[in-house]
Amino acid sequence: MSSSGWKHASLSTVPVEQLNPLLERQFVHGEQAMLARLLLRKGCIVPEHSHLNEQISYILEGALRFILNGNEVVTVAAGEMLVIPPHVKHSAEALEDTIDLDVFAPPRADWIQGTDAYLRK
Repeated sequence: MSSSGWKHASLSTVPVEQLNPLLERQFVHGEQAMLARLLLRKGCIVPEHSHLNEQISYILEGALRFILNGNEVVTVAAGEMLVIPPHVKHSAEALEDTIDLDVFAPPRADWIQGTDAYLRK
């Protein structure tokens, strides 16, 4: 990090976390936002959860089926985005191998601290 706070990195230098057999994650964050690259293998389930962070999911490859508020189903395919407001309960299922870029504001403290047990099953 520079003395003025900016960061520069190559994706290849960002550690890959193997959270479970079907989910890998890389992320970088500043003080007010986080960018994450997730690789979800077909059949990967992200259990229902909510967080205080606004989330923008952009699907680079594949497709995710989100369930929002327990009953609203939205399928997001390659080239599509979904904005999830803070505190909205949601889950996701990878319908095929998927590469997802997520932006969170503010950064996910549970990810930074490694206390995101719901993803590590």
